Amino acid sequence: MTAKRIFITGASGCIGHYFTELLIQETDHELFLLVRNPAKLKFDYNARPGITVLEGDMMDIEQFGDLLKTIHIAILAANAWGGTAEVFDTNVAKTLRLINLLDPKVCEQVLYFSTASILNQKNQLLEEARQIGTDYIRSKYDMMTQLPRLEIAPKITVLFPTLVLGGDGNKPYSHISSGLKDIVKWVPLARWFRGDASFHFLHSQDIARVVVYLVDNPLPYDVVNELDDIYLKQVVLGNPATTVNDAVAEVCEYFGHRIYWRIPLTLWFANFIIVLFRIQMATWDRFCMNYRHFVYKNPVNPATFGLPVYCPTVADIFRVSGIPSRRRE
Repeated sequence: MTAKRIFITGASGCIGHYFTELLIQETDHELFLLVRNPAKLKFDYNARPGITVLEGDMMDIEQFGDLLKTIHIAILAANAWGGTAEVFDTNVAKTLRLINLLDPKVCEQVLYFSTASILNQKNQLLEEARQIGTDYIRSKYDMMTQLPRLEIAPKITVLFPTLVLGGDGNKPYSHISSGLKDIVKWVPLARWFRGDASFHFLHSQDIARVVVYLVDNPLPYDVVNELDDIYLKQVVLGNPATTVNDAVAEVCEYFGHRIYWRIPLTLWFANFIIVLFRIQMATWDRFCMNYRHFVYKNPVNPATFGLPVYCPTVADIFRVSGIPSRRRE
């Protein structure tokens, strides 16, 4: 396959580490990595020729304008998480500027990372994300209203990660994976409760596998989903949905804790605990607690394309993180 010129943002993040390393190891594509601090890159970017580290910031993306006009594929995973001005400057204004600097006649596709948190269960935009979402959530919602207006829109594939896992000694941890060891301590207590919620998750290694597949196998424009009367190629990244009850049962089996019976953890009881202990919750957090079922249509993982899945089950989350099982034989 002909080598492509790929411009990457967010290579120093958790997901970025995984897909950039996979592109280095398994392809001959020429990679251009835009990073603020090259010291944060834990993979070997000198492993082969054709890898260029560009020390810079999204705020100064114009300085790479000439290079961007030669790019065949852009993978945009850089994000700002806090500070209203920085979040909207980085996640919206400068990301749009970067995309507009691409030459639609040269660029073959853009893989843009959003978040599944801005979608409802029908894969349509979630109005509450616009109204009460965090700055990060609202910035991603804003981008989804602007991407379809771009000249290059037919070549954009929006990736919506669900709950992201990943990280080890050579890669930064995702927010969830960084707290796995603390979760283990609560398993003996969690087994006594049941709740009404469900979710998807996907390990960053599996996200990387999907990204590398899409780099060499772009989705056709007729594989799209309707999004508020506009059309974009969009992919929700996740394993099949699981319920909280099933997840707890699987984790309990992994750690050798038997479940005898469970106390229903109802919404009114959760609200009672919040009031009793004067727990402060942001409006978006309270919405998420009430919404409960963050599930989506047609989630995509490596199995979708006939590829092996690195972390398919909840128990595998702990196994691949090096947390040993205490399952009773």
